[in-house]
Amino acid sequence: MSGAQFVRPARAADVGTVVDLQVASWREVYRALLPPEVIGELAGEEARESFQAQWSAALESPPTSKHRLVVATDENDGVRSVVGFAAFGPAGDPDLWPATDAEVFALHVDPELTRRGHGGRLLNASVDHLVEDGFTTVHVWVPEADNALRTFFESSGWAADGARREIDLGSTLPMVRLHAAIA
Repeated sequence: MSGAQFVRPARAADVGTVVDLQVASWREVYRALLPPEVIGELAGEEARESFQAQWSAALESPPTSKHRLVVATDENDGVRSVVGFAAFGPAGDPDLWPATDAEVFALHVDPELTRRGHGGRLLNASVDHLVEDGFTTVHVWVPEADNALRTFFESSGWAADGARREIDLGSTLPMVRLHAAIA
């Protein structure tokens, strides 16, 4: 039975779980969009070490005071676990204005625990922080093809803003940028 659910700032002790959640979520979101060998590389030890270093750095020395990493927790049988995370801050795309445009850099929930409100809580907490920091619009990059992450954001009222890019993850992946007004 699920108990108390919270979103809180991430701690150094959460980094390993954040990496595990990122890898599990990427496997789920990207498995139909990328070749199996690329998915295997994203879950490999080298990738995990890189993710570990990136998330540790994000906590220890964020680029600005407006860059944040938060985690969603859930309590089951008296044990509180991290079940998702979100990273957000000033937008980095050159066509956006970092004083008013924000970006969700990552938002992932344990694939076995989706559709239980964790993603919505993470998104709401992220937007609350961004509004407090004076941002008026928030953006996120998602795979262009039909996928759960894009569906989640679009069902929350986000829409494509016309920006598109391709990223190379060992295979080309077309991405679209979604946005939402938050002020």
